[in-house]
Amino acid sequence: MIVAENLVKSFPLPDGGEKRAVDGLGFRVGKGQIYGLLGPNGAGKTTSLRILSGLMTSTSGRATLAGFDVSRQPDEVKRVLGFLTANTGLYQRLSATELLRYFASLHGLDKREAAARADELIQRMGISGFAKLRCGAMSTGQKQRVNIARALIADPPVLIMDEPTLGLDVLSNRVILDFIRLQRDEGKSIVLSTHYLDEAETLCDQIGLLHEGRLIAEGDIAYLRNLAGEERLSSIFLKLIHADLGAAA
Repeated sequence: MIVAENLVKSFPLPDGGEKRAVDGLGFRVGKGQIYGLLGPNGAGKTTSLRILSGLMTSTSGRATLAGFDVSRQPDEVKRVLGFLTANTGLYQRLSATELLRYFASLHGLDKREAAARADELIQRMGISGFAKLRCGAMSTGQKQRVNIARALIADPPVLIMDEPTLGLDVLSNRVILDFIRLQRDEGKSIVLSTHYLDEAETLCDQIGLLHEGRLIAEGDIAYLRNLAGEERLSSIFLKLIHADLGAAA
């Protein structure tokens, strides 16, 4: 459902050179899988996710979502994709109910369908208690629940999530993680980026470790533990990055 093939993204430098933020990235995510794309700040995670979502063009390489080419079929990609970041904006003067119905209408649902879909997500995301509150008056956790509902309003088969639980309290974090698992169980293909490695360890079916734009290791947690000889994902991550730095020296 999600395929990245040899993606490269280069940015020009003042001295005339270039910086490769993404360097030959390739991976696949099947139906009903969560793929964790993990790495330190500056590793190229957000750039990679922006390329996959069509918000940024790659220098070279190819990406497809649900069979649609991201660069050549952008309209079709938008119809099958739900994209979420920790900084996704909401219309501050709209309530959650108004905002979700509005976005449902943008996806072509008629008034009755839009109301029904919005009400369904309000219930499933635990938004009922603040559904009539203006978005500008919501807490960070409340806003993020609404953001996820907005990303799912058209029930897309593909989800790309960049730090969906950043800065959330324990309750909001739990609600969102449980809902992500539910989306996986319903057959969606999900790419997830997070700095919370314990979260990724329990949530992701496959994990790709990104360092300086390159995928240095990929597999399920059992494979990565065996590869690095470590139990915790944080320790696995540090050991493989140090090995990568040594190989590059």
